Amino acid sequence: MRTMSTWIRQCVVAVAVLAAMTVILGVAYPAVVWGVSRLGATSAEGSKVTDRNGCVVGSRLIGVDPQVAPGEPDKYLHARVLGSTDDPMAPGDPAASAASNQGPNSEKLAGWIAQRRQLIATREGVTPDRVPVDAVTGSGSGLDPHISPAYAQLQVPRLARENGKSIAEVEQVISDHTAGRQLGFLGQPRVDVLEVNLDLGLTAPACD
Repeated sequence: MRTMSTWIRQCVVAVAVLAAMTVILGVAYPAVVWGVSRLGATSAEGSKVTDRNGCVVGSRLIGVDPQVAPGEPDKYLHARVLGSTDDPMAPGDPAASAASNQGPNSEKLAGWIAQRRQLIATREGVTPDRVPVDAVTGSGSGLDPHISPAYAQLQVPRLARENGKSIAEVEQVISDHTAGRQLGFLGQPRVDVLEVNLDLGLTAPACD
């Protein structure tokens, strides 16, 4: 009888502990973490970026390469190769976060790079040898929202011409959105593509 009583008491304690841990770890803790993540932070909601009309036009963490309809003036600063695609100049799908899986000895990758270099050189009115490496290659994630200052500088004449601005004005916009090395020695200087385009006045359609 005493053994049965001890067993029942242990079961009651076990159920009570299970219920308490479920409430604390399954309800209270996630609720606290969720609440803290909403205090003065935007990254928890995807680090959304809005234009002057308040429309969401992208994220600070995910690259966007603006596309221009055939025959329309190209007013945009362009990003690196985004997503994974078999088309060397396709915009890519940011939802498909992946590299091409093509190695350094891949003839297919070499062909893509050559095509990208020629197309970008034609777009910017320069010789192919002036096209920076990051312009024709993607990052490991395929989602890089930044480009090198060299690639941004290559696009300055076109941006100035198509946006009706001076070279100096466009260079100032790019400079305003250029970040240096982290802690002064980590990584490389980088230009935020989306922020530059927004500062050039290129916005999404007005919100409904």
